[in-house]
Amino acid sequence: MEIQVDTRSVAVTMRTPGHDDELAAGFLLTEGIIRTREDVLKISPYVRNESGNVLDVFLAPGVEVDFARLTRNVYTSSSCGLCGKASIEAVHQQFKRVKSTLKISAKVLAQLPDKLRAAQAAFARTGGLHAAGLFNSRGQMLVLREDVGRHNAVDKVLGYALLNGQLPLDRHILMVSGRASYEILQKALAARVAIIAAVSAPSSLAVEFAVQSGQTLVGFLRGPTMNIYSRPGRVTFG
Repeated sequence: MEIQVDTRSVAVTMRTPGHDDELAAGFLLTEGIIRTREDVLKISPYVRNESGNVLDVFLAPGVEVDFARLTRNVYTSSSCGLCGKASIEAVHQQFKRVKSTLKISAKVLAQLPDKLRAAQAAFARTGGLHAAGLFNSRGQMLVLREDVGRHNAVDKVLGYALLNGQLPLDRHILMVSGRASYEILQKALAARVAIIAAVSAPSSLAVEFAVQSGQTLVGFLRGPTMNIYSRPGRVTFG
């Protein structure tokens, strides 16, 4: 799908069709182009394209877009073109560190993988899609999205939150079905997510990013066992 801003192309992504407006909104949020629901006037299919694979996001007056920077330096590419401390510093120029008093019980956290898997209808049929889910501090699932691209699944969840006026997400948990990559942590930071949990391992750069961004990162969350790599004080035991 091609994403346009005011009829100007800014990105092309391979995605699983469905919730395309959320995908576009989430992508623009994580690129720092939009911040709130009010920044978006309308999202609609490009009128000159009949395939349905071109989506145009029309922004509110006063929302300025640095198209040169966006084209030159897309943080959320499927392969990381930015690595190391320089990339973390660049992201922090766009998105400040998370400050949150959120606390979640380890028992509640341990239930999230099963809740995520139970809601993965497309994965149950194909075995080939990633999932991302947004939960509140009581472990209630607010939204789940699936996509062939793990980053797209996260964009759809964050785009849902933006379009429904739920930002910031500093009182929420983002759960992903696979590993926790640097790009997923960066996307979560754009939406101010305080806790990111993954069924599998995080990358070393993701851990470093979480530490420096004030995020709690949980990996290998499988039943009662988990590894907490940063800000463990947000998870309570006993």
